[in-house]
Amino acid sequence: MIYNFTINDFEGPLDLLLHLIKVNKMDIENIKIESITNQYMNFINKMKEESIDIASSYLVMASELIHLKSKILLNKDDELDDYDYEINSEEDLKNKLIEYQNIKDITGAFKELEANRNEVYTKLPANLNEYKKDIPLDSNITLDDLVEAFMNFLEREKLKKPLNTKITRKELSVNDRMKSIRKMFINKKKIEFTELFEELNKPYIIVTFLSILEMSKNDEIKIKQENNFSKIILEKK
Repeated sequence: MIYNFTINDFEGPLDLLLHLIKVNKMDIENIKIESITNQYMNFINKMKEESIDIASSYLVMASELIHLKSKILLNKDDELDDYDYEINSEEDLKNKLIEYQNIKDITGAFKELEANRNEVYTKLPANLNEYKKDIPLDSNITLDDLVEAFMNFLEREKLKKPLNTKITRKELSVNDRMKSIRKMFINKKKIEFTELFEELNKPYIIVTFLSILEMSKNDEIKIKQENNFSKIILEKK
């Protein structure tokens, strides 16, 4: 087999073994020790021929594989010598490779998270008072402003309206609607203009709009808008 990579392509002997297993389409659960050992040794020998420095860990793994291959060929369960080998069975090799693969997967996930985080720029809090401009808020709301806001609201709500609707008639006077609005102000002092239109039938909309005008006329509420196109707020006086 011809290899077109250098030893620097791998992070260690287990990484090289995983590559050989993948190239040969083997299952980690069922490794062909003799075949994988031969390919591993061919790789090491090729590196030597090309005068590439080989890390000692690769040579240690070569010794472990040769030792394991010898045990399997000789069908011996005891140690061949007194050397303390870490891999004494196919199960030992399988467990090491599975553990390394798991660590490699987790490392890859962390690298991806790191790459994503590098795309995010975090700015420390800064004092922006020097850019602040004291612009007085215009709270003079005219009837035209209310009508325009009201029409925009109706246009938006029209898009939400279901195709089939059933309209039921319910008598509602301006006085009754004013009472219900006053009750709303019991729980909160400020109400957004569009919040008052819970129903979208014509009588309810007209009565609600007239009630707002009447309450403003009676000086019960104050109608405010911070700037053009912003929300119109009703505030109880």
